[in-house]
Amino acid sequence: MPAIEAHHLTRRFGTITAVNDLSLSVDTGEIFGFLGPNGAGKTTTIRLMTGVLTPDEGTVRIAGIDLHTDPLRAKRCMGIIPENSAVYGDLTAIQNLTLAGRLYGLPAVDRNRRARSLLADLGLTDRADEKVRTFSKGMKQRVSIGCAVIHEPAVLFLDEPTAGLDVQSRRLVTAMILRMHDKGSTIFLTTHNIDEANALCTRIGIINRGVLVATDRPEILKQTFDTTQAIEISFARQVDPDVLSHPNLLRIEQRGDKFRIVTDDPDQVVKYLAAWADREGVRIASLNTLGPSLEEAFLAITGGS
Repeated sequence: MPAIEAHHLTRRFGTITAVNDLSLSVDTGEIFGFLGPNGAGKTTTIRLMTGVLTPDEGTVRIAGIDLHTDPLRAKRCMGIIPENSAVYGDLTAIQNLTLAGRLYGLPAVDRNRRARSLLADLGLTDRADEKVRTFSKGMKQRVSIGCAVIHEPAVLFLDEPTAGLDVQSRRLVTAMILRMHDKGSTIFLTTHNIDEANALCTRIGIINRGVLVATDRPEILKQTFDTTQAIEISFARQVDPDVLSHPNLLRIEQRGDKFRIVTDDPDQVVKYLAAWADREGVRIASLNTLGPSLEEAFLAITGGS
């Protein structure tokens, strides 16, 4: 049984169709990434799938339960982490988590034990009894995640969970996502971070202007929409990129102290670069060949929007 099923979802706001006849299925145990440009319909879709919004047309089933006809039972199967943390500033971190556990019907012993354990996993043990209003954005988001997973949901929805977070908070959030997945949760993740999606997700859907335009594994999307490859090279001294010229060298971009060279034949270009460096007496500091990127596939699919 799929963990998430959406059939012909449509939602309009006045004359704007934010989600247009969207159908998708997420298998139990998947980490499904949902990508799209700003305004593409990602957040509206996640709100339709979690019952925050009612679709104009279409249906949603969570763990086989119809969200429209049996919303309470469907929502008990899910945890939701919004883009902006949804925590009570006048409560302490431990009070926020135990309140969430109580709302999900956990016995007092279980919710207190799980709350303490989650705060330890999220690096907040020493701040457990402090009011959340004194926390940074990253710490508030960690508390929000604890509230969403305290009942160990079958399906976890995350809407841009790492947006604007510092490195430490981002790593803790990612670790918690993977931990919940290891425990059996299905993850539905919307993100602007394509590298994050590439690293975490078993499958990716791309939405553009309210329409689901592609769904597949990250590596398949790369190969389907990007036939070029790239070479990343760094020289031991400064080199003018205009002096590099070869028929298979399609484009050169400078990135820090490296050049990223886009090519349709990396073998020929690597041989050319090695011969040029030897001839000019320039030492190559580093050289790597790069496969097709998910970022370029994303831009190709969405028309660069």
